[in-house]
Amino acid sequence: MSCPICNKETDPKYRPFCSKRCADVDLARWLNGSYVIPGDIAEEEERAPTGPTGEDTPPGKPH
Repeated sequence: MSCPICNKETDPKYRPFCSKRCADVDLARWLNGSYVIPGDIAEEEERAPTGPTGEDTPPGKPH
């Protein structure tokens, strides 16, 4: 099996990666949004913000 980041042979200590560096590169890609899991948009993400700062405006208050 080869490392999904650099294609070198994997190290059992860091499997499926070859090193801590490649494992960290992979984690950084997940954290910055480079990788996404396909699926439906979460309910929270579907709601559009209604207030000027992105917060919901209380009922009866103008926008």
